[in-house]
Amino acid sequence: MRPTQATDHHEAGAPPAFRLVALARSPVRVRSGGPRGSDGSHGSCEWDAAWSGPSAGRPEPDRCGGPDGFEGVRAADRDVRAAVSRVLDQELAERLERSRAVDPVFADDLALRVAHFTQRGGKRVRSQLLWWAMRACGGGDDTSAVAALRLGAAVELLQTCALVQDDVMDRSPRRRGRPALHADIGAQYGAAVAPDRAGRFGEAAAVLAGDLALAWADDLVAGTALPAGTGHLVRRLWGDLRTEMVAGQYLDLQGQITGSRSLPRALRSACLKSALYSVERPLALGAALAGADGATTGALCSAGRRIGMAFQLRDDVGDVFSDDEGTGRPAGGDIREGKSTCLTALARARAEAAGDRLALTVLDRALGKHDLSPADLEEVRDILRRTGALETIEAKAGRLVAQGLRRFDAVPLDPAGAGPLRDLLVAAAGGTPAGPADPAGPAGRHEGASANRPAGRPEGTPANRPAGRAQGSPATGATADPHPSTANAPAARPHASPPGGPTASPTTGPATRVTAPAPAPAPAAQHDTPLSLFASHSEDSRA
Repeated sequence: MRPTQATDHHEAGAPPAFRLVALARSPVRVRSGGPRGSDGSHGSCEWDAAWSGPSAGRPEPDRCGGPDGFEGVRAADRDVRAAVSRVLDQELAERLERSRAVDPVFADDLALRVAHFTQRGGKRVRSQLLWWAMRACGGGDDTSAVAALRLGAAVELLQTCALVQDDVMDRSPRRRGRPALHADIGAQYGAAVAPDRAGRFGEAAAVLAGDLALAWADDLVAGTALPAGTGHLVRRLWGDLRTEMVAGQYLDLQGQITGSRSLPRALRSACLKSALYSVERPLALGAALAGADGATTGALCSAGRRIGMAFQLRDDVGDVFSDDEGTGRPAGGDIREGKSTCLTALARARAEAAGDRLALTVLDRALGKHDLSPADLEEVRDILRRTGALETIEAKAGRLVAQGLRRFDAVPLDPAGAGPLRDLLVAAAGGTPAGPADPAGPAGRHEGASANRPAGRPEGTPANRPAGRAQGSPATGATADPHPSTANAPAARPHASPPGGPTASPTTGPATRVTAPAPAPAPAAQHDTPLSLFASHSEDSRA
């Protein structure tokens, strides 16, 4: 997977614009409202006079601020998921049209499944993190906003690649309550060939489907007009994001084939797959689009890494202890595949230290057992409880969230995005932090809360940062967060959302924008190692 060779189109000329075309059998939803271009297509650009020449009636990003369907920053703030979905609809319609021109069978069997899978997407947390990081760092002009939505759509396509191929590697028959893509396409041809051939065909086709989603994601990034001076950093972050995703997945596979059960290896995989891929890199991309300085970006990434690790720890717990109906996938999938998660690795380490032969026997017998029965799974659950691994992982996840929020609260951010971003980080981690991270107490969620609150987040989860608390003044005292990336952060401006909730914040332009002539990658990535995040008791005692 080679990093995209996109150029900075803001400086080197605009990419070709694509018109939304609804195709037969296409999942595209054409927006009915809004002004129309001269060709009858829907769009939101008002500068018809700028449309001239051979492409008349088809707005270009550098001329009108974005592709067809862009309704402005204010509308995107109200519903980021819908804004990203509009970009996906437009781009997928174009990709399906091109795929059908290549070959109708390929388009119907593969391209259409990739489009359906992506459009049905989950909560779109990664693209929302990217958007709100851009807004929190002062971004809000049309170029930054359109770029954030397009990169968010690219991240969703990258997630399609990851999930489709992950289901093949895990031999998981279902995803999001439906047949996994490899199972679905295998069933389509199952009546004509032997079951093993149909299954193998479905797996091979799903690998190609993942490759197609990745190619489309790269196309989106390559065709995005970026704010001046951000092209190099955005391309570097995008390349890192893709490489880290693959590396994390490979470590999972390598651990299964070698039987590695070490906690350091499990933590490294979790850091790559969740802390970096799911949280830190989307935050860094949003900050880069806004032109945030290195200190701001580093502090956001440090917070995001902790939130992402907490997410993965709680996901490990959910895989073992949740039911099929709540997740859309069978419980105990990681156990069946023999994955050494942080939860099972810690249980093994505890059992070895205590000389608990029974616990080790249960874990050894269950890990990698594809026909694991409900009784077998319950035995594993009992070991995870008895060794204290479950309690430790749940407590550690809460402390990581508290640590991440302390770092976040020390950064001077724009109110237009800071509150919603903080809210989203807490929701992404799966709930509230453990312990009195903020003795002042988070402000309760008021009426009229943001429409972007991810579905399923329990009420009462900390909402926006309390008004009146100064930047750079963590409630736990001056020694709470001596992180090098935030040591020089200004310490006087609160970033709580204004009265009325996140949706009431002005979007016409930030009052203060954190910028720097040459934004740099986050230095936090070199300071926070997986082991230091997991075993740092100095901060745990303050969380």
